[in-house]
Amino acid sequence: MDRVVIVGASAGGLATAEALRRSGFTGAVTLIGAEPHAPYDRPPLSKQLLAGCWQPDQLSLRTTADLDALRLDLRLGVPATGLDPAQARVLLADGTTVGYDRLVVATGVRPRRLPGVERPRGLHTLRTVEDALLLRAALRPGRRLVIVGAGFIGAEVAGTARRLGAQVTLLEAGQAPLAQAIGAEAGGFLAQLHHDHGVDLRTGVAVVGIVEVGGMTTGVRLADGTVIPADDVLVSVGSVPNTEWLTGSGLPTHDGLVCDQYCVAAPGIYGVGDVCCWPNPLFGVTMRIEHRTNAAEQGLAVARNLLDPGKQRPFAPVPYVWSDQYDTKIQVYGYLRDHDEATVLDSDRSDGRLLVAYRKGSRLTGVLASGVPPKVLRGWRTLIAARTDWTRVLTGSNTA
Repeated sequence: MDRVVIVGASAGGLATAEALRRSGFTGAVTLIGAEPHAPYDRPPLSKQLLAGCWQPDQLSLRTTADLDALRLDLRLGVPATGLDPAQARVLLADGTTVGYDRLVVATGVRPRRLPGVERPRGLHTLRTVEDALLLRAALRPGRRLVIVGAGFIGAEVAGTARRLGAQVTLLEAGQAPLAQAIGAEAGGFLAQLHHDHGVDLRTGVAVVGIVEVGGMTTGVRLADGTVIPADDVLVSVGSVPNTEWLTGSGLPTHDGLVCDQYCVAAPGIYGVGDVCCWPNPLFGVTMRIEHRTNAAEQGLAVARNLLDPGKQRPFAPVPYVWSDQYDTKIQVYGYLRDHDEATVLDSDRSDGRLLVAYRKGSRLTGVLASGVPPKVLRGWRTLIAARTDWTRVLTGSNTA
Protein backbone atom coordinates (compact mmCIF):
# COMPACT_ATOMS: atom_id res chain seq x y z
CA MET A 1 0.00 0.00 0.00
CA ASP A 2 1.62 3.22 -1.19
CA ARG A 3 -1.06 5.92 -0.99
CA VAL A 4 -3.97 6.74 1.32
CA VAL A 5 -6.32 9.47 0.16
CA ILE A 6 -8.52 11.21 2.73
CA VAL A 7 -11.36 13.33 1.35
CA GLY A 8 -12.36 15.81 4.04
CA ALA A 9 -9.88 18.03 5.88
CA SER A 10 -11.71 18.65 9.14
CA ALA A 11 -11.32 16.94 12.52
CA GLY A 12 -12.02 13.38 11.35
CA GLY A 13 -9.79 13.55 8.29
CA LEU A 14 -6.93 15.09 10.24
CA ALA A 15 -7.25 12.53 13.05
CA THR A 16 -7.00 9.74 10.49
CA ALA A 17 -3.89 11.23 8.90
CA GLU A 18 -2.19 11.69 12.28
CA ALA A 19 -3.03 8.16 13.37
CA LEU A 20 -1.57 6.75 10.17
CA ARG A 21 1.73 8.53 10.77
CA ARG A 22 1.84 7.61 14.47
CA SER A 23 1.31 3.98 13.48
CA GLY A 24 4.36 4.09 11.24
CA PHE A 25 2.78 4.45 7.80
CA THR A 26 5.44 5.96 5.54
CA GLY A 27 3.56 6.07 2.25
CA ALA A 28 1.86 9.07 0.70
CA VAL A 29 -1.12 10.62 2.50
CA THR A 30 -3.25 13.02 0.49
CA LEU A 31 -5.67 15.19 2.47
CA ILE A 32 -8.31 16.91 0.32
CA GLY A 33 -10.46 19.75 1.66
CA ALA A 34 -13.28 21.69 0.03
CA GLU A 35 -12.55 24.77 2.16
CA PRO A 36 -9.40 26.83 1.59
CA HIS A 37 -8.46 26.71 5.28
CA ALA A 38 -6.16 24.29 7.02
CA PRO A 39 -8.07 21.96 9.39
CA TYR A 40 -9.88 23.98 12.04
CA ASP A 41 -12.17 23.36 15.00
CA ARG A 42 -15.90 23.91 14.46
CA PRO A 43 -17.42 23.90 18.00
CA PRO A 44 -16.04 27.40 18.77
CA LEU A 45 -17.86 28.84 15.72
CA SER A 46 -21.10 29.21 17.70
CA LYS A 47 -19.37 30.43 20.83
CA GLN A 48 -15.86 31.93 21.03
CA LEU A 49 -15.58 33.06 17.41
CA LEU A 50 -19.15 34.31 17.20
CA ALA A 51 -18.72 36.21 20.46
CA GLY A 52 -15.56 37.89 19.20
CA CYS A 53 -13.43 36.34 21.95
CA TRP A 54 -11.42 34.42 19.34
CA GLN A 55 -10.13 35.30 15.92
CA PRO A 56 -10.09 32.81 13.02
CA ASP A 57 -6.44 31.89 13.44
CA GLN A 58 -7.23 30.57 16.94
CA LEU A 59 -9.45 27.86 15.45
CA SER A 60 -6.58 25.94 13.84
CA LEU A 61 -6.39 22.34 14.98
CA ARG A 62 -2.66 22.19 14.32
CA THR A 63 0.17 24.62 13.68
CA THR A 64 1.80 24.86 10.29
CA ALA A 65 4.83 23.07 11.72
CA ASP A 66 2.64 20.22 12.98
CA LEU A 67 1.03 19.81 9.56
CA ASP A 68 4.42 19.90 7.84
CA ALA A 69 5.64 17.13 10.14
CA LEU A 70 2.85 14.87 8.85
CA ARG A 71 4.29 15.09 5.31
CA LEU A 72 0.86 15.49 3.74
CA ASP A 73 -0.04 16.07 0.14
CA LEU A 74 -2.43 18.81 1.26
CA ARG A 75 -4.99 19.95 -1.30
CA LEU A 76 -7.23 22.68 0.08
CA GLY A 77 -10.01 24.63 -1.57
CA VAL A 78 -10.54 21.88 -4.16
CA PRO A 79 -13.74 19.85 -3.54
CA ALA A 80 -14.02 16.26 -4.67
CA THR A 81 -16.59 15.94 -7.44
CA GLY A 82 -16.58 12.22 -8.19
CA LEU A 83 -15.24 8.79 -7.37
CA ASP A 84 -14.24 5.98 -9.72
CA PRO A 85 -13.69 2.88 -7.56
CA ALA A 86 -12.91 0.69 -10.57
CA GLN A 87 -9.89 2.87 -11.36
CA ALA A 88 -9.30 3.74 -7.68
CA ARG A 89 -9.26 7.47 -8.25
CA VAL A 90 -10.93 10.60 -6.88
CA LEU A 91 -12.02 13.36 -9.27
CA LEU A 92 -11.48 16.96 -8.14
CA ALA A 93 -13.18 20.24 -9.06
CA ASP A 94 -10.04 21.56 -10.73
CA GLY A 95 -10.15 18.73 -13.28
CA THR A 96 -7.37 16.66 -11.73
CA THR A 97 -7.62 13.15 -10.35
CA VAL A 98 -5.91 11.48 -7.40
CA GLY A 99 -5.27 7.74 -7.32
CA TYR A 100 -5.41 5.76 -4.11
CA ASP A 101 -4.70 2.38 -2.61
CA ARG A 102 -7.01 3.09 0.33
CA LEU A 103 -9.66 5.81 0.52
CA VAL A 104 -11.17 7.52 3.57
CA VAL A 105 -14.38 9.50 3.10
CA ALA A 106 -14.65 12.25 5.72
CA THR A 107 -16.62 14.92 3.85
CA GLY A 108 -18.89 15.86 6.73
CA VAL A 109 -22.22 17.60 6.43
CA ARG A 110 -23.74 20.92 5.41
CA PRO A 111 -26.66 22.81 6.99
CA ARG A 112 -30.15 21.86 5.89
CA ARG A 113 -32.04 24.79 4.39
CA LEU A 114 -35.72 25.63 4.54
CA PRO A 115 -37.43 24.26 1.43
CA GLY A 116 -38.34 26.80 -1.23
CA VAL A 117 -36.47 29.64 0.48
CA GLU A 118 -33.87 31.68 -1.35
CA ARG A 119 -31.08 33.36 0.57
CA PRO A 120 -31.78 37.06 1.09
CA ARG A 121 -29.36 39.17 3.08
CA GLY A 122 -29.77 38.52 6.77
CA LEU A 123 -30.59 34.81 6.36
CA HIS A 124 -27.83 32.69 7.89
CA THR A 125 -26.66 29.13 8.43
CA LEU A 126 -23.64 28.17 10.53
CA ARG A 127 -21.06 25.64 9.42
CA THR A 128 -17.93 27.49 8.28
CA VAL A 129 -15.72 30.23 9.64
CA GLU A 130 -17.15 32.57 7.00
CA ASP A 131 -20.68 31.81 8.21
CA ALA A 132 -19.71 32.70 11.78
CA LEU A 133 -17.97 35.93 10.82
CA LEU A 134 -20.95 37.05 8.73
CA LEU A 135 -23.34 36.45 11.63
CA ARG A 136 -20.93 38.04 14.10
CA ALA A 137 -20.88 41.23 12.08
CA ALA A 138 -24.67 41.44 12.39
CA LEU A 139 -25.03 40.81 16.13
CA ARG A 140 -25.07 43.88 18.33
CA PRO A 141 -27.20 45.29 21.15
CA GLY A 142 -30.87 45.57 20.21
CA ARG A 143 -30.52 43.61 16.97
CA ARG A 144 -33.42 41.16 16.49
CA LEU A 145 -32.26 37.60 15.80
CA VAL A 146 -34.72 34.79 15.13
CA ILE A 147 -33.31 31.27 15.31
CA VAL A 148 -35.21 28.46 13.62
CA GLY A 149 -34.37 25.23 15.44
CA ALA A 150 -33.41 24.75 19.10
CA GLY A 151 -30.83 22.01 18.65
CA PHE A 152 -27.32 22.38 20.02
CA ILE A 153 -26.14 24.91 17.43
CA GLY A 154 -29.30 27.02 17.62
CA ALA A 155 -29.19 26.98 21.41
CA GLU A 156 -25.51 27.90 21.56
CA VAL A 157 -25.98 30.78 19.15
CA ALA A 158 -28.90 31.99 21.25
CA GLY A 159 -26.64 32.12 24.28
CA THR A 160 -23.88 33.95 22.42
CA ALA A 161 -26.30 36.43 20.85
CA ARG A 162 -27.83 37.26 24.24
CA ARG A 163 -24.34 37.82 25.61
CA LEU A 164 -23.81 40.35 22.80
CA GLY A 165 -27.05 42.13 23.67
CA ALA A 166 -29.19 40.95 20.78
CA GLN A 167 -32.90 40.25 21.16
CA VAL A 168 -33.38 36.53 20.50
CA THR A 169 -36.46 34.54 19.52
CA LEU A 170 -35.86 30.80 19.41
CA LEU A 171 -38.36 28.70 17.44
CA GLU A 172 -38.73 24.97 17.95
CA ALA A 173 -41.17 22.54 16.32
CA GLY A 174 -41.04 20.17 19.31
CA GLN A 175 -42.50 20.76 22.73
CA ALA A 176 -39.08 21.57 24.23
CA PRO A 177 -35.50 21.88 22.95
CA LEU A 178 -34.21 18.45 21.85
CA ALA A 179 -37.18 16.80 23.59
CA GLN A 180 -37.45 14.04 20.99
CA ALA A 181 -33.94 12.87 21.81
CA ILE A 182 -33.48 13.75 25.48
CA GLY A 183 -37.00 13.61 26.91
CA ALA A 184 -39.38 16.08 28.50
CA GLU A 185 -37.56 16.67 31.79
CA ALA A 186 -34.18 17.45 30.22
CA GLY A 187 -35.92 19.44 27.47
CA GLY A 188 -37.71 21.47 30.14
CA PHE A 189 -34.38 22.13 31.86
CA LEU A 190 -32.97 23.57 28.64
CA ALA A 191 -36.14 25.59 28.03
CA GLN A 192 -35.89 27.17 31.47
CA LEU A 193 -32.25 27.98 30.81
CA HIS A 194 -33.25 30.04 27.77
CA HIS A 195 -36.13 31.73 29.58
CA ASP A 196 -33.82 32.69 32.46
CA HIS A 197 -31.54 34.48 30.00
CA GLY A 198 -34.23 36.49 28.29
CA VAL A 199 -34.77 34.38 25.17
CA ASP A 200 -38.26 34.33 23.70
CA LEU A 201 -38.54 30.55 23.27
CA ARG A 202 -41.57 29.39 21.29
CA THR A 203 -42.15 25.66 21.06
CA GLY A 204 -44.62 23.63 19.02
CA VAL A 205 -44.44 26.08 16.13
CA ALA A 206 -43.98 25.48 12.41
CA VAL A 207 -42.05 27.88 10.18
CA VAL A 208 -43.52 28.20 6.68
CA GLY A 209 -41.40 30.97 5.20
CA ILE A 210 -38.96 33.85 5.46
CA VAL A 211 -40.32 37.34 4.94
CA GLU A 212 -38.13 39.68 2.91
CA VAL A 213 -38.34 43.17 1.52
CA GLY A 214 -36.00 44.39 -1.19
CA GLY A 215 -33.75 41.35 -0.81
CA MET A 216 -33.44 41.84 2.97
CA THR A 217 -34.75 39.48 5.63
CA THR A 218 -37.44 41.15 7.72
CA GLY A 219 -39.14 38.31 9.54
CA VAL A 220 -40.24 34.70 9.88
CA ARG A 221 -43.75 33.53 9.04
CA LEU A 222 -45.33 30.76 11.12
CA ALA A 223 -48.03 28.30 10.07
CA ASP A 224 -50.66 30.17 12.09
CA GLY A 225 -49.98 33.33 10.09
CA THR A 226 -47.90 35.05 12.74
CA VAL A 227 -44.91 37.01 11.45
CA ILE A 228 -42.01 37.45 13.86
CA PRO A 229 -39.98 40.55 12.97
CA ALA A 230 -36.27 39.94 12.48
CA ASP A 231 -33.14 41.77 11.39
CA ASP A 232 -31.38 38.43 10.99
CA VAL A 233 -32.51 34.80 10.88
CA LEU A 234 -30.40 31.74 11.62
CA VAL A 235 -31.71 28.48 10.17
CA SER A 236 -30.52 25.58 12.32
CA VAL A 237 -32.77 22.67 11.38
CA GLY A 238 -30.29 19.84 10.98
CA SER A 239 -27.83 18.87 8.31
CA VAL A 240 -27.33 16.96 5.08
CA PRO A 241 -24.40 14.53 4.64
CA ASN A 242 -22.03 15.51 1.84
CA THR A 243 -22.34 12.42 -0.34
CA GLU A 244 -23.44 13.90 -3.70
CA TRP A 245 -19.92 13.56 -5.06
CA LEU A 246 -20.26 9.78 -4.62
CA THR A 247 -23.21 9.58 -7.05
CA GLY A 248 -22.54 6.90 -9.67
CA SER A 249 -19.74 5.32 -7.66
CA GLY A 250 -21.81 2.37 -6.50
CA LEU A 251 -21.16 3.16 -2.84
CA PRO A 252 -24.22 2.90 -0.58
CA THR A 253 -25.46 6.30 0.58
CA HIS A 254 -28.49 6.67 2.81
CA ASP A 255 -28.32 9.31 5.49
CA GLY A 256 -24.58 9.37 4.90
CA LEU A 257 -22.05 6.85 3.63
CA VAL A 258 -23.30 3.45 4.75
CA CYS A 259 -20.52 1.43 6.36
CA ASP A 260 -20.23 -1.80 8.33
CA GLN A 261 -19.18 -2.07 11.98
CA TYR A 262 -15.54 -1.65 10.94
CA CYS A 263 -16.41 1.62 9.13
CA VAL A 264 -15.87 -0.07 5.75
CA ALA A 265 -18.16 1.03 2.90
CA ALA A 266 -16.52 -1.12 0.21
CA PRO A 267 -13.19 -2.95 -0.10
CA GLY A 268 -10.46 -0.40 0.62
CA ILE A 269 -12.94 2.45 1.28
CA TYR A 270 -13.73 3.71 4.78
CA GLY A 271 -15.99 6.33 6.36
CA VAL A 272 -15.10 8.76 9.15
CA GLY A 273 -16.96 11.46 11.06
CA ASP A 274 -20.27 13.21 10.41
CA VAL A 275 -20.76 11.58 7.00
CA CYS A 276 -20.35 8.00 8.23
CA CYS A 277 -23.41 5.88 9.01
CA TRP A 278 -22.44 2.63 10.75
CA PRO A 279 -23.89 0.01 13.14
CA ASN A 280 -22.48 0.49 16.62
CA PRO A 281 -22.39 -3.02 18.10
CA LEU A 282 -22.32 -1.69 21.66
CA PHE A 283 -25.89 -0.43 21.26
CA GLY A 284 -27.13 -2.54 18.35
CA VAL A 285 -28.14 0.66 16.56
CA THR A 286 -27.08 2.28 13.29
CA MET A 287 -25.68 5.73 14.04
CA ARG A 288 -24.44 8.84 12.32
CA ILE A 289 -22.95 11.19 14.88
CA GLU A 290 -22.22 14.85 14.17
CA HIS A 291 -19.93 15.68 17.04
CA ARG A 292 -16.28 16.52 17.38
CA THR A 293 -15.26 13.71 19.74
CA ASN A 294 -16.72 10.99 17.55
CA ALA A 295 -14.91 12.28 14.45
CA ALA A 296 -11.55 12.09 16.21
CA GLU A 297 -12.18 8.65 17.74
CA GLN A 298 -13.46 7.23 14.46
CA GLY A 299 -10.39 8.54 12.63
CA LEU A 300 -8.16 6.62 15.03
CA ALA A 301 -10.21 3.45 14.62
CA VAL A 302 -10.22 3.64 10.82
CA ALA A 303 -6.46 4.21 10.64
CA ARG A 304 -5.92 1.09 12.75
CA ASN A 305 -8.29 -1.04 10.67
CA LEU A 306 -6.91 0.31 7.41
CA LEU A 307 -3.31 -0.56 8.28
CA ASP A 308 -4.09 -4.05 9.62
CA PRO A 309 -7.23 -5.31 7.85
CA GLY A 310 -6.60 -8.82 9.10
CA LYS A 311 -7.15 -7.66 12.66
CA GLN A 312 -9.98 -5.20 12.20
CA ARG A 313 -11.93 -4.26 15.31
CA PRO A 314 -15.51 -2.98 15.36
CA PHE A 315 -15.93 0.69 16.12
CA ALA A 316 -18.08 0.53 19.25
CA PRO A 317 -17.67 3.78 21.20
CA VAL A 318 -19.77 5.28 23.97
CA PRO A 319 -20.57 8.55 22.15
CA TYR A 320 -19.78 11.76 24.02
CA VAL A 321 -21.42 15.09 23.29
CA TRP A 322 -21.14 18.41 25.08
CA SER A 323 -22.77 21.81 24.60
CA ASP A 324 -21.89 25.10 26.30
CA GLN A 325 -25.00 27.23 26.69
CA TYR A 326 -24.70 30.48 28.67
CA ASP A 327 -22.67 29.48 31.75
CA THR A 328 -23.91 25.89 31.67
CA LYS A 329 -22.17 22.84 30.19
CA ILE A 330 -24.50 20.06 29.07
CA GLN A 331 -22.77 16.69 28.72
CA VAL A 332 -24.09 13.46 27.26
CA TYR A 333 -22.64 9.95 27.25
CA GLY A 334 -24.20 7.11 25.29
CA TYR A 335 -27.16 6.93 22.93
CA LEU A 336 -30.32 8.74 24.00
CA ARG A 337 -32.57 8.56 20.94
CA ASP A 338 -35.45 6.10 20.93
CA HIS A 339 -35.07 5.51 24.67
CA ASP A 340 -37.81 3.64 26.51
CA GLU A 341 -37.40 5.54 29.75
CA ALA A 342 -35.69 8.67 31.07
CA THR A 343 -35.31 8.85 34.84
CA VAL A 344 -34.24 12.00 36.66
CA LEU A 345 -31.75 11.01 39.35
CA ASP A 346 -30.81 14.52 40.46
CA SER A 347 -32.24 17.93 39.65
CA ASP A 348 -31.88 21.41 41.08
CA ARG A 349 -32.60 24.17 38.59
CA SER A 350 -31.54 26.83 41.08
CA ASP A 351 -27.90 25.82 40.71
CA GLY A 352 -28.10 24.29 37.22
CA ARG A 353 -27.72 20.69 38.32
CA LEU A 354 -29.33 17.84 36.41
CA LEU A 355 -28.66 14.12 36.01
CA VAL A 356 -30.89 11.97 33.81
CA ALA A 357 -30.35 8.28 33.04
CA TYR A 358 -31.80 6.59 29.93
CA ARG A 359 -33.02 3.04 29.40
CA LYS A 360 -33.48 1.03 26.23
CA GLY A 361 -34.83 -2.44 26.82
CA SER A 362 -33.30 -3.74 30.06
CA ARG A 363 -30.06 -1.77 30.04
CA LEU A 364 -28.61 1.63 30.71
CA THR A 365 -27.84 3.31 27.37
CA GLY A 366 -27.15 6.93 28.21
CA VAL A 367 -26.82 9.75 30.68
CA LEU A 368 -27.28 13.52 30.40
CA ALA A 369 -25.82 15.82 33.00
CA SER A 370 -25.24 19.42 33.98
CA GLY A 371 -23.29 20.55 37.01
CA VAL A 372 -22.05 17.02 37.69
CA PRO A 373 -18.35 16.40 38.52
CA PRO A 374 -16.28 14.85 35.70
CA LYS A 375 -15.32 11.88 37.90
CA VAL A 376 -18.98 11.00 38.37
CA LEU A 377 -19.66 11.27 34.66
CA ARG A 378 -16.74 9.00 33.83
CA GLY A 379 -18.26 6.44 36.17
CA TRP A 380 -21.51 6.58 34.24
CA ARG A 381 -19.61 6.14 30.98
CA THR A 382 -18.09 2.95 32.37
CA LEU A 383 -21.53 1.64 33.30
CA ILE A 384 -22.87 2.33 29.81
CA ALA A 385 -19.89 0.58 28.20
CA ALA A 386 -20.47 -2.41 30.49
CA ARG A 387 -24.12 -2.72 29.32
CA THR A 388 -25.26 -2.31 32.92
CA ASP A 389 -28.69 -3.68 33.79
CA TRP A 390 -31.28 -0.98 34.42
CA THR A 391 -32.30 -2.42 37.79
CA ARG A 392 -28.85 -1.58 39.12
CA VAL A 393 -29.40 2.03 38.13
CA LEU A 394 -32.76 2.19 39.93
CA THR A 395 -31.43 0.53 43.10
CA GLY A 396 -28.25 2.59 43.16
CA SER A 397 -26.08 -0.53 43.15
CA ASN A 398 -23.52 0.89 40.75
CA THR A 399 -20.18 2.66 40.89
CA ALA A 400 -21.33 6.02 39.49
